[in-house]
Amino acid sequence: MSSLFPALTDGPGERVALRFGPRTLTYGELAGAAGAVAARVRDSGRVAVWATPELETAVAVAGVLLAGAAAVPLNPKSGEKELAHILSDSAPSLVLAAPGAELPPALAALPRADVDAAAAGTLPGERAADGDPALIVYTSGTTGPPKGAVLPRRALATTLDALADAWQWTGDDVLVHGLPLFHVHGLVLGVLGPLRRGGSVRHLGRFSPEGVARELNGGATMLFGVPTMYHRIAEALPDDPELAKALARARLLVSGSAALPVHDHERIAAATGRRVIERYGMTETLMNTSVRADGEARAGTVGVPLPGVRLRLVEEDGTEITAYDGETVGEIQVRGPNLFTEYLNRPDATAAAFTADGFFRTGDMAVREPDGYVRIVGRKATDLIKSGGYKIGAGEIENALLEHPAVREAAVTGEPDADLGERIVAWIVPADPAAPPRAEELADHVARRLAPHKRPRVVRYLAALPRNDMGKIMKRALADA
Repeated sequence: MSSLFPALTDGPGERVALRFGPRTLTYGELAGAAGAVAARVRDSGRVAVWATPELETAVAVAGVLLAGAAAVPLNPKSGEKELAHILSDSAPSLVLAAPGAELPPALAALPRADVDAAAAGTLPGERAADGDPALIVYTSGTTGPPKGAVLPRRALATTLDALADAWQWTGDDVLVHGLPLFHVHGLVLGVLGPLRRGGSVRHLGRFSPEGVARELNGGATMLFGVPTMYHRIAEALPDDPELAKALARARLLVSGSAALPVHDHERIAAATGRRVIERYGMTETLMNTSVRADGEARAGTVGVPLPGVRLRLVEEDGTEITAYDGETVGEIQVRGPNLFTEYLNRPDATAAAFTADGFFRTGDMAVREPDGYVRIVGRKATDLIKSGGYKIGAGEIENALLEHPAVREAAVTGEPDADLGERIVAWIVPADPAAPPRAEELADHVARRLAPHKRPRVVRYLAALPRNDMGKIMKRALADA
């Protein structure tokens, strides 16, 4: 297949490819360092990468891909049990790490190779085919041990090229982000994306609004983040005119990995004149939809299917929903070259994930607007509430609750109800813990904005919502809160 990173051989070698804090690598230097990694891991099969937010992680993954091997990114915050499962399941031949990185006991039996970012190796000729594994990324494991999604080289290339089309992404763009590098948002979109375009990435190491302002004011053109990051930005904007000026200067602000509340959308737009756009993807599919750079940045939606992606909504019995009415809720199913090939060592789970005609069952619930825009209303397992004969998405209720001035954070779930089937439960973090909003007040607020049958019947108050490393609310943990 054609090179995943043509700029390593054809682009200007003096252009900066990677910047992590004060450390940088030009394309010429990256070619040398990644070439040295490729020589070390060629014919190694699967290679684990200790994915700390450092320059060496980017070099390691690029080198593994250049060698035609498959990289297994490891979350440095994984517990011993989860890490042991991933290593047993993926059986990597060695682990790549930054010099000086302290590895946990679970990795003690695995050969280690330190990545030298100053090495001067030679780029190998790429021998891998389109369908060969590129990455094995482990899912969050909310319903059991994490499953390894095998992402072929074809999926990486087609997703990044489709995003280039949707976002008008070129080699002139400079991306800033502070995301972890063990998942597809931070690694594939945030590092491999700029490298495929021949552009630059500036990684903050650790996210902060101050770091975002510094980089956007210093020439960066794009920002990738998750809702937690944009919420912190929205909170900081009233007291930080430099941050507002920096965001106004950006060409593209992109949020993903979870829904960005409408309230934060509007606060950022009001302060900067720029709207955040959202895209929709997951580990198994990479990216499926996005608001286009030349389209309407409509809060609460994830845009339209990307080039090459077929998307449909289906009823519980598998019947396709043809109505684009903004109301009829169905499960998202997708098909296209962006999909993973299998769950490693799990033929049963792989078979269950696909329909007979090759569509992947995402488990996400959505509606289609009349113009084709997709609006996600939640997960089938945790966010679809069947109450009083209605199918209700938790997401729109959460957005309505967040518009209430006394609500800082909100999550919505369902619980069994003898009369309604399920009743709507709101989990609220008050803006002022000493004066939380009354349950009746919140129920009336939702009923006025949405519909009476969507009002929460129960309100529970928390000091904070349980979240994972990506800022996603862990709704299964709410029952224990």
